[in-house]
Amino acid sequence: MSHERSLDPHSEANRAWWDGVVPIHEASRGYDRDGFLRGEKPLCPVELAEFGPRVNGQRLLHLQCHFGMDTLSWARLGAVVTGLDFSEPAIEAARRLSAESGVPGRFVQANVYDAPAALGETFDLVYTGIGALNWLPDIARWAKVVAACLRPGGSLYLYEGHPMLYTLEQRTDDQLRVTLPYFELREPNVNDGDTTYVDGPKLEWRRNYEWNHGLGEVVTALVSAQLRIEFVHEHRAVPWAALPTMEPVGPALPGADGRYQANRMWQLPEPQRDLVPLMYSLLATKS
Repeated sequence: MSHERSLDPHSEANRAWWDGVVPIHEASRGYDRDGFLRGEKPLCPVELAEFGPRVNGQRLLHLQCHFGMDTLSWARLGAVVTGLDFSEPAIEAARRLSAESGVPGRFVQANVYDAPAALGETFDLVYTGIGALNWLPDIARWAKVVAACLRPGGSLYLYEGHPMLYTLEQRTDDQLRVTLPYFELREPNVNDGDTTYVDGPKLEWRRNYEWNHGLGEVVTALVSAQLRIEFVHEHRAVPWAALPTMEPVGPALPGADGRYQANRMWQLPEPQRDLVPLMYSLLATKS
């Protein structure tokens, strides 16, 4: 079922971009769809440690679920899952993945800001995963959506790229430089690259728009939406090679393929490893 509402021009352009990358991501080594079907693609270690023990038997909503791989991974851990995304091709791909894997899940097409109206129910848990919030222009409005989708006593778990990471670029001498805004601004950052963040062919639709949200802005938005912060953790490793000199954490995995290894964490080399956080995780509960 589709829940179409008008989008602002930036979000409409982003939806076109995401529509176009769905088949690329389905076929990529980075997402490793075949590995998921074989049961070989778990969630990130941080997510499993911090949130995994909470999901069994719980009704879980995954906002901005893309083509559903992480959503269905939570279902494999016992959650009753619903995924929501604004891309129709992504939702169709999520339903295919559910059918082919035999892992049950419900998938709804809607803009994240329309989630309460589109779903018409509340959940025990809301999950938002890696690389999601940077596509949203208004973090305070997002926090209100999260609160509206949670039952009293329900919890949000967020595992996301740290806003400091999204400000950085690596110079030719490998030094880190802050080049993009840390805080949420009205005008987005404009991207015109011809590749996505995993392996695959060149993109036909190249332009997309992103917004950063400072950690304080995220926490304040959730508190203002009447959620109680249980923890905020900052992490030195990230689940993709976000900067050119990043090194893999731990030994290579069987069948790993360079920088597109599935289930692999990455970190900055020494002596930069302790300079900045790369990811953060957050748990918040609705009063």
